[in-house]
Amino acid sequence: MWLREELLKSIWHAFTALDVDQRGKVSKSQLKVLSHSLCTVMKVPHDPVALEEHFKDDDKGPLSNQGYMPYLNKFILDKVREDFDVLEFNKMCWTLCYKMKICTKNLLILDNDCFKVWCIFNFLSEDTYPLVIITEEIEYFLQKLIEAMGSGWSEEKFTDYKLQLNTKKDCLTAWELIELVGMGYFSKGMNRQTLSMGINEVFQELILDVLKQGYVMKKGHMRKNWTERWFVLQPTSLSYYMCEDLVEKKGVIMLDRNCCVELLRLGLPSPHREARLRRRELRQRQHTEEGDLAEKMKQLQVANENKQRQLEDMRKKMEEAAAKAAIEEDRKKKTQLDLQDRYRLDLEREKMVRQQMEEQVAQKSSELEQYLQRVRELEDMYHRLEEALEDERQAKQDEEAMRKLQARLLEEEAMKRTELEQIHLQQQRALSQTQAEKQELVEEQLAKERDLQAAMKQLETLENERKGALEQYEEVSRKLERAANKTKTWKDKVAKHEGLVRLIQPGHKGPQRITNWGPASFTDAELEMRKKCWQKSKNQGAQAQ
Repeated sequence: MWLREELLKSIWHAFTALDVDQRGKVSKSQLKVLSHSLCTVMKVPHDPVALEEHFKDDDKGPLSNQGYMPYLNKFILDKVREDFDVLEFNKMCWTLCYKMKICTKNLLILDNDCFKVWCIFNFLSEDTYPLVIITEEIEYFLQKLIEAMGSGWSEEKFTDYKLQLNTKKDCLTAWELIELVGMGYFSKGMNRQTLSMGINEVFQELILDVLKQGYVMKKGHMRKNWTERWFVLQPTSLSYYMCEDLVEKKGVIMLDRNCCVELLRLGLPSPHREARLRRRELRQRQHTEEGDLAEKMKQLQVANENKQRQLEDMRKKMEEAAAKAAIEEDRKKKTQLDLQDRYRLDLEREKMVRQQMEEQVAQKSSELEQYLQRVRELEDMYHRLEEALEDERQAKQDEEAMRKLQARLLEEEAMKRTELEQIHLQQQRALSQTQAEKQELVEEQLAKERDLQAAMKQLETLENERKGALEQYEEVSRKLERAANKTKTWKDKVAKHEGLVRLIQPGHKGPQRITNWGPASFTDAELEMRKKCWQKSKNQGAQAQ
């Protein structure tokens, strides 16, 4: 089966031949003729309405190759069969294009040989448009052609030609390749017949996939005699001709699975297509490697340029450093004398400073001795202050004890006063009783008066004790005041000595409650509560009377 890419190459030549103005577009009428010719040659049913339907939205002008390609693939190439004549197909495309592209009168080869070279170009050209053949494929084709003509291949001659070619471009079009072969640049000394036979042999090998050809004795089908025929072995057929000019074809034997070329049995492509594919893969790898090498060389060049710039910068920096060093050396030499003079002056100044420092050290030593003496005095004052604080704490403890004693005495006094009030109430209740009981009450009153006198004496004794406690309290207060004065005196002394010791001062004392019997040992709230209790008991006594 012919590859679609190879068929498209021949159609591309026909399409570009119709593009007379070289605008890349062809009119619909011309495309209709081209489509009809392609369908006829490739044995595909032609549908003239399909082209109109396909391009019904594009009636403004001619169509480009990209616009024609979808129609070509869908309505022609997708429907093509294997039994069409590829040579006739190529002949039709060749006929449409060659007269407009090249003049064969000045060439050493005939039109038929030009056609064969054109077919070889389509086979060896790259799969990109516009079609060109690169130097590697040109060398491959020319080497096969020279070998087919029985001559030796000249590598030096092709190298010279390749150098001339590289100055312009490294590829050729189909018409340039035909001119190269037709002008006999690589076949000098060969006649036209030899060149034509060489082209034909390469054409049969590459285009017709001829695997083997030669004379074979064949037994006739009708007549049973043996006749010499020229046999041509291809991957799918074995054809035989009257002679080797291949003009009169006598028959063909199609090869099937029961009788086929071993190449097809293994499922491999034709050897020349496989070789072409390998050459393209090799070129692709070489192109990739060359690209990688070029990239590496570019990176190396960039790195080298960077290194060169760094070296240049380093050289400039070294020159600048050398210049700066020379300037610095001159400056050092210039300032060395100044430094010597300064050093001499500094020595003299240092001697003076040393003498001043010795005087200051002596003065500081004296001040240190005075400071140490002051510290010792402050330590002594601190010990005395601690003793004064201890005396103050002892005085506070004594004051607290006296307060507790005073509170106990006041509580007893209140109890006695309550008893006296109860006795007085009883007396009043006794006075309100009947006259018969009055005498008894008088006696009882006398007894109670005696008890009252005893209680009064006891109260007087308690009053004397309270006075003694008050005197003791006053004595303790005087002691506390003396201790506070003494503490204040020490505080003044400490403050006078730069405040090195921080005194602990007594807490705040609120105003004391003063009663009829002296300072009280209870608060205002407790006194108020006692007043309420006394008033309540008094009211109860009055109600009872």
